[in-house]
Amino acid sequence: QVQLVESGGGLVQAGGSLRLSCTASGLTFSWYVMGWFRQAPGKEREFAAAIRWSGGTTSYADSVKGRFTISRDNAKNTVYLQMNSLKPEDTAVYYCAADLRGRGSRTLDDYDSWGQGTQVTVSS
Repeated sequence: QVQLVESGGGLVQAGGSLRLSCTASGLTFSWYVMGWFRQAPGKEREFAAAIRWSGGTTSYADSVKGRFTISRDNAKNTVYLQMNSLKPEDTAVYYCAADLRGRGSRTLDDYDSWGQGTQVTVSS
């Protein structure tokens, strides 16, 4: 059974940085895709970034491109989301997710396992 545990959220001023971590257990294949999604109050959950575990191919939502960087550490089974130049509109609960069939989409329904989420709050 896949388990995902996020950490690293918090309160930061606009223009600041945070790094989120997601440690995975129970993942036994290398073709899966790891994604970060976020959900702001009163809004739907949306795609932020994704990385293919094998090869490291990445994709980003336009709203975070150039400011956020997704990466992974194979030895630690951990995926990171480095968030720079944060804006108040980045405030949301951030979720880590695993696409176990490696589809690599931006669609929530294509992700099979989810973490519990970590709160990121950016003050103006």
